Amino acid sequence: MAADYRRSPGRPPVGRSSSFHPAPATCGAMLTDTLMAAAVSQEPPGAEAEEGGSIRVRTVWISDLHLGTPGCQARALLDFLREVECEQLFLVGDIVDGWQLRRSWYWPQAHNDVVQKLLRKARKGTRVIYVPGNHDEFARKYLQHSFGGIEVAHEWIHETADGRKFWITHGDLFDGVIQHAKWLAYVGDSLYEFTLKLNRHLNSMRARLGLPYWSLSNYLKLKVKRAVSFISEFEEALAREARKRGVNGVICGHIHHAELRDIDGITYANDGDWVESLTALVEHADGHLEILDWAERQRSGAEQDAAQALAAAMRQPA
Repeated sequence: MAADYRRSPGRPPVGRSSSFHPAPATCGAMLTDTLMAAAVSQEPPGAEAEEGGSIRVRTVWISDLHLGTPGCQARALLDFLREVECEQLFLVGDIVDGWQLRRSWYWPQAHNDVVQKLLRKARKGTRVIYVPGNHDEFARKYLQHSFGGIEVAHEWIHETADGRKFWITHGDLFDGVIQHAKWLAYVGDSLYEFTLKLNRHLNSMRARLGLPYWSLSNYLKLKVKRAVSFISEFEEALAREARKRGVNGVICGHIHHAELRDIDGITYANDGDWVESLTALVEHADGHLEILDWAERQRSGAEQDAAQALAAAMRQPA
């Protein structure tokens, strides 16, 4: 991928992190420029050969990628996107983290690669629909537009293969903190970023000890009663709204907590995130939904490889 981007005034080069602090008024335009630069830049060698994954489903939903932050698990996400083939791919908000990029510009090569992979899927025939969230609210200026084959929409109604209708929304409009105390949301975002930084250090130590990935922030959320109460209230609010809209269920993101459950006859589905849990929601050919835990699949694959290597070593003559 080309590294010699021309630097226009006020914009750092793509593929590099910096201490550059753009003004909020220009951040949306800068992010659009960055995404367009990623779209037209040279693809890595052998990119086309990566097409044709082992997971074939009808529909995929992913959200909360938070491209533009150190917490984004871009490499794992790329592995997932290479393995999955689908007819429709929904990007359910917080794909690019405009909040973090306003504070400190961070856009490494792997984040470019994710954008290119999404665009490549659109070119290859996958219908890609982008429903922006609160961290990428700048994209809401481009509703009903298409960028490189990716359609931008405020929300969506999806019909599954078995005839059920699902309302698709990021979910931030049902978060009271976002709607009524946005300053508090910014404070919470900074604290969350600190937790993720600490989590990266802890997992670096765990990796050296041969231990699997573990999410500190997810552990804390599930241990704090107030956070658990917030998640439950959020889920119930979205289920109520889905019932009002006369659909069978709702699919969302926002709270970084993957879930698939029934709430008084309404199917609530949250596809999780690609910062902590590394999860996606998929629809199979018969219409049934499933949470796909990519981190667990990676752990299982590593354990299987280790077991096979051990078995092969034991078969060798002494």
